[in-house]
Amino acid sequence: MNSDVILRLSGICKTFHSTDGEEIKALSNINLNIKRNEFVCIIGPSGCGKSTLLRIVAGLEEPSAGEIYLNGIPSRAPSAKKGMIFQDYSLLPWRRILDNVAFGPELKGMAKQERYRIARHYLKLVGLDKFERCFPHELSGGMKQRVAIARALANDPDLLLMDEPFGALDEQTRYLLQNELLRIWKTDQKTVLFVTHSIDEALVLSDKIIVMSTNPGTISQIIDVTLPRPRDRVNNHFARYYSKIRNLLYHEVINRQLVAG
Repeated sequence: MNSDVILRLSGICKTFHSTDGEEIKALSNINLNIKRNEFVCIIGPSGCGKSTLLRIVAGLEEPSAGEIYLNGIPSRAPSAKKGMIFQDYSLLPWRRILDNVAFGPELKGMAKQERYRIARHYLKLVGLDKFERCFPHELSGGMKQRVAIARALANDPDLLLMDEPFGALDEQTRYLLQNELLRIWKTDQKTVLFVTHSIDEALVLSDKIIVMSTNPGTISQIIDVTLPRPRDRVNNHFARYYSKIRNLLYHEVINRQLVAG
């Protein structure tokens, strides 16, 4: 495998079974290569299997067929090399922010002084070093998501997996965190696989956009985004990318309705 490729998905399929025994094909023959330090977004209609695919990569679900390779090694199980960030933050409410971020290194058996050093480094990176003594309930939604990012980075993963992490936030906070995430990504040089419903978000963030179709979920098209950063949402080139992806998604929705009808 090309040494620049950090993640390779080969023939990934996922089939669920309904209560009456009917097979439901969620994903079919997903093949994908992601290069080291790339920022890749997955977008597609609701129900196309975006989150299922991300969970399979994370090792939280088993594929029905196919294989996941991380750094050229088969990787189906959860691993510290794969950091997962959810929409609902998943912070431990009884632990202070510093201890939430230090949780991964603590599980690895790292000494207290060292794990706190790492946790404070990443809290500073996300701009929350002054809040290390707070509990999660004392923070805003945007601040909680920054803590979740810091906690994932404290494990030093090779791959950062993000499942609509900004979906529940207001627009201004979402824009702020998009910029913060890009800054952190550039500073920490991680590979990111990011699920979103937002065309705008995908275009602002990614080097590459994976457009998925549905029934079953497959890769419809892979779009390389060559716009320079920082990206201007009102730029004509941005608008052309936006229109292309919107049309792809529109046709996917129409085709799904025709099949259902």
